[in-house]
This record gives sequence, structure tokens and C-alpha cells, in this order.
Amino acid sequence: QVQVAESGGGLVHPGGSLTLSCTASGIPGNVYAMGWLRQRQGEERESLKRDLVASITSGGITYYGDSVKDRVTNSRDKNTMHLQMNNLTPADTGVYFCKVVAQYDYWGQGTQVTVSS
Repeated sequence: QVQVAESGGGLVHPGGSLTLSCTASGIPGNVYAMGWLRQRQGEERESLKRDLVASITSGGITYYGDSVKDRVTNSRDKNTMHLQMNNLTPADTGVYFCKVVAQYDYWGQGTQVTVSS
């Protein structure tokens, strides 16, 4: 059974830090990449309007979105991924989804990150 689960979201003050984790299990075949996508408040989940925040391939190649570059570090150990986010701002608020790219794409349910004073 395929499972993709995110954890680590929550409420944090501006300037604070947060670490999100994603664990994938039961994925058939090879996992080519894992990534974090953010859906902002007010957008319906079904809209699929999600911004790519960070990703990492099986070979360790990383990508960071312009809005988070220099503030986040994404790491991966097999099928577990961690996103360390620093100096958070209200613009980082949203639901963060973990996406697993294998023969098919698999998604987690998302974890809410709220940056507010």
C-alpha cells in the first residue's frame, strides 16, 4: 500500500524556523525525485495551483524556488525528505504537499504552515 505522509507543519512567528518531513512507503519501482509544493490560502485543493518550493532527485540534485532560495534546505535519505525552513515570512503560509515522482506521481495529504504574529 502506497503511503505518503507529511509532518512538521504548524504556527510560527515571522522570522522563525520550521522543519517539514515527508515519508513515502510502498512506492513501486524507483523513486526518481521528491518535492515540496505549496498551495496558498484561498485556493481550492482541487485547483492543483501549487508552487514548487523545493525538490531533490535520487542523484541528489536540488532545486529551490526563487521565493525560498537561501532560506531553505531540502535533504533526502532514501524515501524520507526533510525541508528546513528559516526566516519564515507570512508569504510562506500555505499547505505544503509532498510529491513523489516514480512511475506515477504520488501525493501526501499536505501539512499546514502558518506564519503569523
